[in-house]
This record gives sequence, C-alpha cells and structure tokens, in this order.
Amino acid sequence: HEHIALIAGGTGITPMYQVARAIFKNPEDKTKVTLVFGNVSEEDILLKKEWEDLERKFPQRFRAFYVLDNPPEGWQQGKGFITKDLLKTTLPGPKDGNIKLFVCGPPGLYKAVAGPKKSPAEKGELTGILSELGYTQDQVYKF
Repeated sequence: HEHIALIAGGTGITPMYQVARAIFKNPEDKTKVTLVFGNVSEEDILLKKEWEDLERKFPQRFRAFYVLDNPPEGWQQGKGFITKDLLKTTLPGPKDGNIKLFVCGPPGLYKAVAGPKKSPAEKGELTGILSELGYTQDQVYKF
C-alpha cells in the first residue's frame, strides 16, 4: 500500500507497532504511515518513545496524532475521543490511491470508528466514522 493508517486505542497499539516496525525495518518499503492513538492520559501512551523515534527518522513517511481523555495542562494534541473531524484531517482520503486502514482497541473505539467486530475471526460490517467518511470494507482491517 502507498499509505496506511493505524487507528488505535490503549493496548490496541500492539499490532500497530508490529506493522509499523515491519515497514520501517525494510529499506525497500516506502509506505507512508499515519498513527492516530487514543489513551486516557499521557502516561498511558504505550511505546511513545518508539513512535517519536520513527517520526524523527522518517519525517516524510510517519506522523503520529495522540488523543487523550484527561490531557495534562498545555497539551497541544487531541482531547476527548477520536472524532470524525480528526480522522478527516489526518488520514489519507478514501480515494487517495492504494491505502489501507487498520483499527484496534476497546469495543467503544471499534463501534465509533469502524463498527463492532462480530468475533475474533469475523470482522463485521464497516460502519461508524470510517463508513461515513467514504471508506470501503476492503480498505479497513479490524484486528
């Protein structure tokens, strides 16, 4: 894919980090990666140092956006939940070429962003924000 987006909440970051590491470890891979990561507090941002290292090493190919329920004083990124406006402005558009969006997190995140999973093996219908923004079932993978 030319561009992938990783939309995660809390410990849902685990498969996202595995995908990003595989991409950036391969010098032949030129995929752009956007991360949107929701947490309760700044201390809850798993792998923050590793994400910051990727931003420094690959500034043209990797961007991370953080959203916190309880941001500290002076927090400059997202507050509250991952919203339609945030995703519309940070993700590659549904018609922006060969793209893929990955979603992983708690049930509330799935429901709001991409629709609930039916089971671990059955991903379920694409609904929620990503459907509203025009993405297709084939463009979204729910871990």
